[in-house]
Amino acid sequence: MGTAHSEQNVAFAKFSVRLAIRITFVSNSQPFLTGKSILVTGGTGSFGKAFIQHVLRHHSPSRVVVYSRDELKQYEFRNELNDPEALRWFIGDVRDPGRLKRAMQGIEVVVHAAALKQVDTAEYNPFECIATNVLGAENVINAAIDSGVQRLIALSTDKASSPINLYGASKLCSDKLFVAGNHYSGSKGTKFSVVRYGNVMGSRGSVIPLFKKLATTGEIPITDPRMTRFWITLPQAVDFVVSSFDQMRGGEIFVPKIPSTRILDIAEAAAPGVSTRSIGIRPGEKLHEEMVSEDDARRTYEISDRFVITPVIQEWGQTDWSTVGSRCSDGFAYRSNTNDWWLSIDEIRTLVASFT
Repeated sequence: MGTAHSEQNVAFAKFSVRLAIRITFVSNSQPFLTGKSILVTGGTGSFGKAFIQHVLRHHSPSRVVVYSRDELKQYEFRNELNDPEALRWFIGDVRDPGRLKRAMQGIEVVVHAAALKQVDTAEYNPFECIATNVLGAENVINAAIDSGVQRLIALSTDKASSPINLYGASKLCSDKLFVAGNHYSGSKGTKFSVVRYGNVMGSRGSVIPLFKKLATTGEIPITDPRMTRFWITLPQAVDFVVSSFDQMRGGEIFVPKIPSTRILDIAEAAAPGVSTRSIGIRPGEKLHEEMVSEDDARRTYEISDRFVITPVIQEWGQTDWSTVGSRCSDGFAYRSNTNDWWLSIDEIRTLVASFT
């Protein structure tokens, strides 16, 4: 048992090195976040927790405000971290503009990670989805400007590109609000940008734990065997956001270059040899995901580690991304089924083992 575990660790270490070589998100030598006062909405979610732990370890923040709705999750996270002195704990909802403004007093940097994220839940509870993802975004923008925040990055999703479900549409609307926030900030100077990426391996709601659990039943339900998805690990998602703070000028949507996977390969990696059964696509679900649409490609630039979607209208100061990257060609689109980088079953299995 010990030998098998050791071999698994060696395999994962080797794969992690290969993945790190291909996914290297470039940051400045003096990262923007170091020494800053930071607020994270959705601070007790999978990303929020990982980001906060990263910042505490690597950036010596003067203060980190954990802003979230769930008292129990805050209690558990506080105990997990042994409550470092730099942390502040705010129970609050992004639907509450007054509470947001209070929490952002003296804050220099905001990561907006709070959202309702389940596709089927949003379809059945559309008003709640809009209240959090759209009206909540407006509240965050206003509070950031009024409080003199320097930079804000909002987390988005591949489902916001050419959306067909309410969740994706609400996040597209949110993205546009944050980009437009650069118009509204005026003399306050607050800069807003967006990060858009795919499914996060190892996060809450990931399909991998579900597949492993269902494997004990002898059969795994698959929505559609043709389905493909983008994948990124949680540490990579954190690194990408950190590097985006260094590169942002305001109004960009940053899209990482990440691998694709086939749903059948994920099932085989999580539960080898277990049979699958097609059950049909769920309400609002896509066969393939997209992070840069053909229409967006006309104002998108490709650099070494990412695509940068520039604003439709930019009147707060022109940033010429052509000096560091090349404009994407007409007709280009960044989709999970036409991606040029795919994870093999063995590579997926190695990643799956690291989260168990």
